[in-house]
Amino acid sequence: MHMKSKYDEIMGRPHHVSKTRPQMPMSDRAAQFAPFAALTGYDAAIKETGRLTDDKIELDEEALTALDMKYQLLMDALDDAPEVTITYFQPDERKAGGKYIMATGALKKVDDFERRITMQDGTKIPMDDVISIDGELFSSLE
Repeated sequence: MHMKSKYDEIMGRPHHVSKTRPQMPMSDRAAQFAPFAALTGYDAAIKETGRLTDDKIELDEEALTALDMKYQLLMDALDDAPEVTITYFQPDERKAGGKYIMATGALKKVDDFERRITMQDGTKIPMDDVISIDGELFSSLE
């Protein structure tokens, strides 16, 4: 006993293949059924929110005085291009906070007017964001 279906007449026929249009590749066909992001950028926003930043450390008077002494030594020894390691705060472009970076290299310039330190490799460091400067030049201070 066979039940009659409205598709009985087409069930045994071969699949239609167009003579004028190319067949869609299987990978493209599968993409039709893939999930999509209804909210464009939502995943990126979630990742950005979860990304951690550090707060900027505010130095006390004693630490600021020590840094000023190191700046003076740097300016006096500028012609020798002393090798130093500078730890400074780099503000985040997208959210509050930032990260601390260590730059090591030979010193090129200390611009007291623009309050910027320039390294030989071209790195420019704002003096107001520096929290420490280390190097052999400062061994007499310790």
